[in-house]
Amino acid sequence: MTKGKMPSEIVEDSKKSTWWSRILSVIIVLSFVLPIYVLLSMSFKNSTDFTSRLSLPKYFYPDNYITILKSGIIFRAYANTLIIAGGTIGVEVVFGCMAAYALARNQSRFNEIIRNFVLSVMIIPALSVLVGVYSLIVAIHGISTHWALIAVSSAFGLPMSIYMFTNFIVNIPRALDEAATIDGASTFQTFWYIILPQLKPVTATVVILKGISAWNDYLYPTYFLQKKEMYTVVLMIKQYFSATNVDLHGAAAAAILGMLPVIILYLSLQKYFIQGTLDSAVK
Repeated sequence: MTKGKMPSEIVEDSKKSTWWSRILSVIIVLSFVLPIYVLLSMSFKNSTDFTSRLSLPKYFYPDNYITILKSGIIFRAYANTLIIAGGTIGVEVVFGCMAAYALARNQSRFNEIIRNFVLSVMIIPALSVLVGVYSLIVAIHGISTHWALIAVSSAFGLPMSIYMFTNFIVNIPRALDEAATIDGASTFQTFWYIILPQLKPVTATVVILKGISAWNDYLYPTYFLQKKEMYTVVLMIKQYFSATNVDLHGAAAAAILGMLPVIILYLSLQKYFIQGTLDSAVK
């Protein structure tokens, strides 16, 4: 207790010293909530309504959503995006945790070089190698295919996945591996039955981070997916903006529908996401 001060005075001083953090918190929350509010407001307005985007509509106009749902383009975009995001997540989780186990358990100079290489790859901007990657995909006939985009997205995402899994596995006691070895388990059995079940928190983190990244990816899908039937959710929304016509209200409705699966995924895995993020960063 601070000398010469009553408990009530200490509490009052604490409130005064944290007023700025509360204001900052409100600003941060508003910066995230305001865009969603604007999208919702615009999505329920007619295309001829030019009132302020911050004002609520004075009427109920669900036609923007009805048009999208009746056309079926949103469901096709969902399917394409789910295939790409699911494939990317699968590759990054499977190969990421297996590579991380080898790097975390074998402390050698060669593995240290590999870890540094993985970290260095993480800082390479995807845009800087776009021309080379596009030329390669054209040469192997991967344009407008799911597998090509999955391969490229996984290649850019694997370094971060390996880094997160490695940080997590390093802090799992080696005694577990040794006990499994004494019991006659092979290296793969040790990984599969002992290590893998403990990776649920960090796996959930990777699933959310990489899933959202693949879901929202715009750069490479723009060049790789050249057929409309292959468009992802982001490219489907882009169709509302052209040189001759811009439908902001339709795009707002499409964006809201495009966000729903990601929001549901995050709410479902929120507990594991927070735990995995903290464990990977702090342990």
